Amino acid sequence: MTKISGADAMFQVLYDWGIDHIYGLPGGSFDSGMNGIYNWRDRIKFIEVRHEEAGALAAASEYKMTGKLGVCFGSAGPGAVHLMNGLYDAKYDKAPMVAIVANVPTIYQDQGRFQAFDEKPWFDAVAVWNHQVKSKELLPVMMDEAIRQAYAQNGPAVLVVPKDFGWDEIEDSFRVNAANHSAMPNYPEPRKEDVEKAVALIKEAKKPVIYYGIGVRGAGEELKEASNKFKMPIMSSFLGKGIVEDSFPANLGPIGRLGKKPANDVQAQADLVLWVGNDSPFSPDFFPKDAKVIQIDVDSKKFGKRHKVDVAILADGKKTLRAIIDAGEEKAETPLYKAAMADKENWNAWVDKFRDSEEMPVRPEPIWDVINKEADKDAIFAVDVGNVVIDFNRLMTLDNHQIWSTSGLYATMGYGAPASLAAAQLYPDREVWNLSGDGGFAMMSEELLTQARYNMHVLNVVFTNETLGFIEAEQIDDSHQPLSGVKLPDNDWATVAKGMNVKGVTAHNKKEFEAAVKEFKKMNGPMLIDVKYTHEMPYPTKINDLSNPEFVNKYQARGLRPFSEFAKEYGVE
Repeated sequence: MTKISGADAMFQVLYDWGIDHIYGLPGGSFDSGMNGIYNWRDRIKFIEVRHEEAGALAAASEYKMTGKLGVCFGSAGPGAVHLMNGLYDAKYDKAPMVAIVANVPTIYQDQGRFQAFDEKPWFDAVAVWNHQVKSKELLPVMMDEAIRQAYAQNGPAVLVVPKDFGWDEIEDSFRVNAANHSAMPNYPEPRKEDVEKAVALIKEAKKPVIYYGIGVRGAGEELKEASNKFKMPIMSSFLGKGIVEDSFPANLGPIGRLGKKPANDVQAQADLVLWVGNDSPFSPDFFPKDAKVIQIDVDSKKFGKRHKVDVAILADGKKTLRAIIDAGEEKAETPLYKAAMADKENWNAWVDKFRDSEEMPVRPEPIWDVINKEADKDAIFAVDVGNVVIDFNRLMTLDNHQIWSTSGLYATMGYGAPASLAAAQLYPDREVWNLSGDGGFAMMSEELLTQARYNMHVLNVVFTNETLGFIEAEQIDDSHQPLSGVKLPDNDWATVAKGMNVKGVTAHNKKEFEAAVKEFKKMNGPMLIDVKYTHEMPYPTKINDLSNPEFVNKYQARGLRPFSEFAKEYGVE
């Protein structure tokens, strides 16, 4: 029987699963792994990040963009610990990924040696599957199992590999059965009696709405058809953005602090919610407590978790929407539907009036108008955490072929740059945008070096507003405290980029930003645009006090109408 090193056997498994790249940073405890990477260099690309956290976040982002898991590694001790943030992002967003964690040789373990600690317990809380290889022969077997478990349990799997096992030779006899892996789960059909109950509630409702989340990704056409047939305004969780294109007339967008005014206005009026594929933790703050709910999900634990449920349908969301559409009768426009459309039109008109604003520092609307017009129709957006998600949510008009990802439930700052590495690797022929505030970008800014090293066509847009804006707004609006710890220096990110071999440009207004974007589109490799952004906070939908002149003046809200006016105009009870 042919002999093979444990590390080579491990990479054979990765390759057989269709994995053609891996993120990481070398360390002494992973020398045998690095030798395997060298041996497999023609088949598996090594992307050397500048921080292990970036590698883990990049691997976590891959499933969100493709439905295929990513792989990263870290060396013993600090390298292993640095992976943790990316692993928690994958855990919270239910993204399969595999982390290979190096350990010191077996003869040095449990002796307090250099960079050695008991690594397996460290990952117990975050991993869906977590094991240290106990014999060299098991290395390929356990690598295969890690991949299977990550997919099966929708989260991060961790494989701890002692350094010596990677060098040791074993028989080259293990082969995976990846060809039989099904990426598409076969969820159940809805029961006829449940569909009939749902249809009856929709028929009698006077103010029905649809509330969907990322769990119904791929069912955009069904959501639109249900909305059109039953005259139901639709709204989503933040992660559901893009499942239905933003231009769809009845799409009010996500609810909550990140959302637009119309979505927050209308959700408070609903008497029936068709709730599908959504487990947003903010949902208990939405909808009247006496509103009836039809909840569709493939996980029975979700039923009633966020709101009382009148009809629970344990079934595939896309199939169930189709069944409800086919079984139900078309409805006429309700007063709420008409008021919702008028509210949305009013909001859009208010936003539009700022698109060519020359206010300095530049407002969000002119910048996002350029992004909407200039971004390729199949562009990829890596969205960081902070006020940037509010602007992206409200002002970005996604095309059906565009892809975006963020750190959703875990919401870790610094996500944008690592996710852009993954996007550029996964889609080398498509345009990649990293959209980050100056606070988030500072956390992973070293990954500009990685973009430059691999000549990735990434446009890094840094919105410099000199504050941790999301936290500043919380301190002002929620806790009503003096600002503390949120202010940032006005850094010259264009100069930083140039020092990392990335084209750097500073933009103070719409014209300068547009010129820089057009320049990026003509060049190869990465660019950074440092946008000197407004210091004003986004319109606070949680407060939404249009009856208060001070509020209207502070947020330049003249022209926005309170929902009560639309309700009165269209006869909403």
